Amino acid sequence: MLTARYDVLGVDPGDAVLDLGCGFGRHAFEAARRGARVVALDAGRDEVLAVRATFAAMLEVGELTADTLAVAVQGDALALPFADEAFDRVICSEVLEHIANDVGAMAELARVLRPGGTMAITVPRRGPERVNWALSKEYHEVPGGHIRIYSRSVLQDRLTAVGLRVTSHHYAHALHSPYWWLKCLVGTTNEKNFLVRQYHRLLVWDIMKHPALTTYLEAFLNPVLGKSLVVYLEKPIA
Repeated sequence: MLTARYDVLGVDPGDAVLDLGCGFGRHAFEAARRGARVVALDAGRDEVLAVRATFAAMLEVGELTADTLAVAVQGDALALPFADEAFDRVICSEVLEHIANDVGAMAELARVLRPGGTMAITVPRRGPERVNWALSKEYHEVPGGHIRIYSRSVLQDRLTAVGLRVTSHHYAHALHSPYWWLKCLVGTTNEKNFLVRQYHRLLVWDIMKHPALTTYLEAFLNPVLGKSLVVYLEKPIA
């Protein structure tokens, strides 16, 4: 399930792509499938090991070729271990809302992006996220949880302040907003609730099968209920 749109980001074969805060690798895997040279970075050791294992499995089954460069490393978003202007594309999905010094992380992202390169930043959208916070303290008052809610204007202003130019935006995953509202109502760790289990089955079916009905329904609802805000940016050429 991708949040960023690769046709908007412009990922081409041979591009150097950084997936910051890669989690378990969904964006990194798709970039590698498209022939990009991918670095997936996360602060969590378990996530990095899992991504490495999946890259190896993709190579074994032929999804990647032997000359594909795809690596996963552990690192700090506030001190990226890369040279200036090292990447053609940068993805940072659902990460900044966890970082106290978000502007510092944004500055690092801008530093490692080459002039003319593009970036996709995704964060929880303000409206659906406010509902989650109102329904459940458990949702965000956890170690490593969400520490802020972004409006689009605030997010874009902070990214512009570190030298990036906003090119477009959209919203994604409308079908996931009611799911999280339901989880917040019954308890975010309550996986036995019947409605939660049934809704989760629906989401898994949607992700695996991509049926036309839910695809069109989500596209229709995204402008209103989309759980994620996606902002695309470019680093100007001096």
